[in-house]
Amino acid sequence: MVCRVTTFAFEGVDAQPVDVQVQLTGGNPAFHIVGLPDKAVGESRERVRAAFASLGLALPPKRVIVNLAPADLPKEGSHYDLAIALAMLAIMGVIPPDELGKYAAIGELSLDGSLGETLGVLPAAMAAEAMNLSLICPEICGAEAAWAGGSVLGARSLIALINHFTGRDLIGPPKAGMLAEPPPGPDLRDVKGQEGAKRVLEIAAAGGHNLLFCGPPGSGKSMLAQRLPGLLPPLSARELLEVSQIHSIAGLLERGRLSRTRPFRAPHHSASMAALVGGGIKAKPGEVSLAHHGVLFLDELPEFSAQVLDSLRQPLEAGEAVVARANRHVRYPARFQLVAAMNPCRCGGGPGAAACRRGPKCAESYQARLSGPFLDRIDLYYDTPPVTAVDLALPPPTEGTAEAKVRVEAAIAVQLERYEDETSDTRRPVNADAPLNELERFARPDESGAALLAGAADRLQLTARGYSRVLKVARTIADLDGATSVRRVHIAEALSYRQRPPGRGEGVSAEALAH
Repeated sequence: MVCRVTTFAFEGVDAQPVDVQVQLTGGNPAFHIVGLPDKAVGESRERVRAAFASLGLALPPKRVIVNLAPADLPKEGSHYDLAIALAMLAIMGVIPPDELGKYAAIGELSLDGSLGETLGVLPAAMAAEAMNLSLICPEICGAEAAWAGGSVLGARSLIALINHFTGRDLIGPPKAGMLAEPPPGPDLRDVKGQEGAKRVLEIAAAGGHNLLFCGPPGSGKSMLAQRLPGLLPPLSARELLEVSQIHSIAGLLERGRLSRTRPFRAPHHSASMAALVGGGIKAKPGEVSLAHHGVLFLDELPEFSAQVLDSLRQPLEAGEAVVARANRHVRYPARFQLVAAMNPCRCGGGPGAAACRRGPKCAESYQARLSGPFLDRIDLYYDTPPVTAVDLALPPPTEGTAEAKVRVEAAIAVQLERYEDETSDTRRPVNADAPLNELERFARPDESGAALLAGAADRLQLTARGYSRVLKVARTIADLDGATSVRRVHIAEALSYRQRPPGRGEGVSAEALAH
């Protein structure tokens, strides 16, 4: 006789069904787990044995074989404990075997038979619901699993599940966790001066464009970046589930509390490639995936390893991070908005006594740490001037985040209507992610603007990618202005924000381009 219970293995954020098969055979008493288990899965036999002993149950004096099918799929983690224990209880006749066919199970067992918090419950619940199965999970994770909308059984311990399946004490369905209210974020009114930088930040928010601030220390680069999420609209229902699945895998959901606030991740410049892109001994989502549908802020950009920065090139283009393994590829969603900040040189490059005394070569060598292909993926580049004492003495600005957000949301509403049928499920309906084949239709400049762009493309040595990104930025500027077409003034402003790779000449102002 073989008893079966369904559980899940995680490949990225996808939950793959695993059939847990338990059989008792003759021979010397033993407990074997097969099917490519890792060390944590192999140790399940000791946790199951101890949990049974705490309930007064002894394993049958037979050879116990647990097979995790499909056998060629690697199994990692401790969440297989509950499925193995339930299949053992069924084959021992403690609970009815037929009932388990309606359920999938995920959870880690403690030595006293209680069920502890488990990672990945939300994607497991969504996979179970798609298979028309109810999910058995730890009680502490029930609020998280309930967000999937299917049938959930949140149990505190093995004895509670035995009582439920034998009809002694039924377990009620859990309620979905609270939708956390977004805390009040920092306001643009806190930033004095830097009106040009605020304009660039507004363009970035409206079109989902990548942005790089370059300026001396204390010029407000980090303050501006931290205020970008406040300009963005809340997560949609689909985006909320995507983000929450990643955070569930990473263990960042607290008692099933979901939030519609867009993620803002700011890793330190010492972060490794595995920390930023994902990976490790057991593949985990990196910062680019934790920032999915949100903002990834990289401060002190040239201080990051060149190899780490170049590893961002593929996620920036494809919207996903791929972790390669010898026997598989793990994919994590990573459609984020990159915002970075840097000093002009290692010395800081500020005014007065803080000015660089080593000459232009200091800035050239410092900025040369950033590769041309990486910089080519930056849509907006802005030099933040130093903030003076006169600026700090000024009264607070009349416009803050609330006023700028109104303009941003109006521009995003136009894009939602524009790209409703053109963008796929993996792309956001914003200009930065617009399909290239639609640029001719939606971002075609007028005759004067086209002539300006053609001349500037040669002068600024724009690549094909840079050319299309200038058009996308110009389309966003036109959307903010409420214009139906892209005009010369929009092209000129977009070109003025185009970053020049180090050693390829100076940037050019919007006024110079317009004339």
